Amino acid sequence: MAIEKDPTAGPPAERRAPGRRAGDHGRYGRLSRELVLTAALGLVDREGLSALSMRRTGAELGVEAMALYRYAAGKDALLDGLVEALYAELEEELAASEESPEWRDELHRIAAATYRVALGHPHVAPLLATRMLAVPLARRPLAVLRDHERVLALLNRAGLDEEATVTAFRAVSGWILGCILGDLRAMVDNPDEPDPAFRLGLHRMPARELPSLRAAAPTLARRGGPEVMAAGLDALLDHFAPGAGVTE
Repeated sequence: MAIEKDPTAGPPAERRAPGRRAGDHGRYGRLSRELVLTAALGLVDREGLSALSMRRTGAELGVEAMALYRYAAGKDALLDGLVEALYAELEEELAASEESPEWRDELHRIAAATYRVALGHPHVAPLLATRMLAVPLARRPLAVLRDHERVLALLNRAGLDEEATVTAFRAVSGWILGCILGDLRAMVDNPDEPDPAFRLGLHRMPARELPSLRAAAPTLARRGGPEVMAAGLDALLDHFAPGAGVTE
């Protein structure tokens, strides 16, 4: 996982006591930003976002929490770092397979890889939406910005003008993220219940008010998967660039 150094990382001024320096050699050797984010990602993968803190991450690495402030300025920085880690993993996955020369096929390859990476880290995937609400475009990690650049460049290759490119970018990005979050939504009410209706808790939903939802619930409970995502992506691309071929 290739993580860029965060130039803003460092301990808050009030924590920098003259002559005191928290040790940054842990059980895995000297700390680095990549090592800190890898430990944070492993912690969240195992225990969920509620377990994440500077103290717990430091404990994962065998150092005091103070030692982490050179690599992440606080919990918010760790959360942003988790997003960065997922996009860095996406870059590695894309580098491991052959790039398609056709813009449409390449968008499908990126979408499928994004889905796989996100579903591999289900506790972290919601941050792909929530942190983007809090972090301005220019302050997002470089790995995130490179992903934006890849998709925009491919839509430009489709021959779309600037306005259509931006609209398509929003639609494509929203669809991919929506498919990921839709497949990660909690659906099962009682996992120990063998009867499908009781497993989903349909008895809790008023039949007269919610007949369509009750009927669709068993299907909604199944993941759409990459096939559904690909079908919707094709529909969007047909709308924005009908019949478009490669534009070099």
